Amino acid sequence: VYIWSVNHGHTVDTAFGYFINPLVTVLFGVFVLRERLRRLQWAAVGVGAVAVLVLAAGYGKAPWIALVLAGSFGTYGLLKKLVAVPAAEAMAIESSLQFVPAVGYLVWLGAHGTLDFGQHAGNTALLVLAGPVTVLPLIAFGAAANRLPLSMVGLLQFLAPILQFLCGVLVQHEAVPPARLAGFLIVWAALVLLTVDALRGARRSGRGELPGQSTSTSDSSSSMHDSTLTQASTSA
Repeated sequence: VYIWSVNHGHTVDTAFGYFINPLVTVLFGVFVLRERLRRLQWAAVGVGAVAVLVLAAGYGKAPWIALVLAGSFGTYGLLKKLVAVPAAEAMAIESSLQFVPAVGYLVWLGAHGTLDFGQHAGNTALLVLAGPVTVLPLIAFGAAANRLPLSMVGLLQFLAPILQFLCGVLVQHEAVPPARLAGFLIVWAALVLLTVDALRGARRSGRGELPGQSTSTSDSSSSMHDSTLTQASTSA
């Protein structure tokens, strides 16, 4: 869905999907992993829901691209959390599972005369380079996640949809009507609430509050939520 969207002038919609992905992850944490949320986290989820409704009203239909991306990526992160397999091994397993159908699809394209890979040197080189361009940043992210506080990692994750939004507007010249812009502004407000709550949780953890204090349960939930977000991003 992401690749189709970028190639058909919907890059801004994909950015919205990745903006609301943290909120979807929070909901999975609550309803599947039975995590408990603090007030600001619930407020962020509610504001995010309002953003989706505003976009739906502006489009005249549900923003399906954003919802599919956020829902599928959130589900992927949840599965990664449940199986608890290290990132390198998981990537090897997933790549192996995708290899056979991918090769089969290439053979099918070749039989129908529409195969591009291997036909033109420029496109073939770009497709081959897509591998390291994808893997090297993931390796760098994994290394950074082991060295930086989770609150900092969470904040940096918002850079990707911001850059996607800018590419859609400035490079692909996609239109951003008032209703769509309003939806973005609302979801950014939700992310501000989520960020403030994460920073508060990091501050409490830094003060080393003892188990049994009033914030211990909520901090534990925040830590599990941050872990879910980090695993999802590392495995993307």
